[in-house]
Amino acid sequence: MTATALAGGYALDLLLGDPRRGHPVAAFGALAQRLETAMYAPSRPRGAAYTVALAGGVTALGGLASRRLGRTATLAAATWIALGGRSLTRVAARLADEVERGDLDAARATLPSLCGRDPDGLDADGLVRGALESVAENTADAVVGALVWGALGGPAAVLGYRAANTLDAMVGHRSERYREFGWAAARLDDLLNLPVARLSALLAIACAPLAGGSSIAAARTAWRDGRRHPSPNAGRVEAAFAGALGVRLGGPLAYAGIAEDRPALGDGRAPSVADLRRAIRLSHAVGAAALLTCAVPT
Repeated sequence: MTATALAGGYALDLLLGDPRRGHPVAAFGALAQRLETAMYAPSRPRGAAYTVALAGGVTALGGLASRRLGRTATLAAATWIALGGRSLTRVAARLADEVERGDLDAARATLPSLCGRDPDGLDADGLVRGALESVAENTADAVVGALVWGALGGPAAVLGYRAANTLDAMVGHRSERYREFGWAAARLDDLLNLPVARLSALLAIACAPLAGGSSIAAARTAWRDGRRHPSPNAGRVEAAFAGALGVRLGGPLAYAGIAEDRPALGDGRAPSVADLRRAIRLSHAVGAAALLTCAVPT
């Protein structure tokens, strides 16, 4: 029944994507913002209490719904809620179109829907690189993670995972405001994504030929460069995608006005619009492979 539920949730995301109105993740985000206003202090214990209250509450709600509504139906719905594969690739494809026709202002307006880096001043190469890195990282976070935790722990686990991922995106930053308050959310997300990122990298390696790439190059780059990234998880997937596509990721960027210069991932050229489209194809292949991997044993 777990396999049926995961496949059902995956199919709903593939066919329908995220609801345009009333998305439960958006409602959770609004609740998290209100609770942050009430609880905020530059304190790790206060941030930990905030994280436990929200992620723990959603996990408990998932368990209650499973008992009341039935595990299969609840897991299918929870998987659909947690997945974001169709939205991810549609936005990335829109940015590719905007860059291709030279409308960089439109592409800069689109980029924040994919990642949190500052889009102002980015040229075409910077926009494409940001989008491709986001496609790689979010293939793990928004696709593989939901399937993995749905298979391992059912509705409670998949909803708890999505809550932790959302909190990390909201408060798990290194900015002055969130360095202490967001520490627990960031560490929880890192912990839950340890198996997810590594499975995602392995699947990207296996699926590289489907995007016109090399599994050998993907494996070599993931092994050599994945640990260079400041994230213990994102670097593994981004390096696997870089090797699979024969491109170079990493380099200068800025978040909330704070500049970084991240280590290079891969030996290839700077990614082009065509490479971004190949990354979208690889993301779809990894998602399908993750479904098979997670559903078959159950």
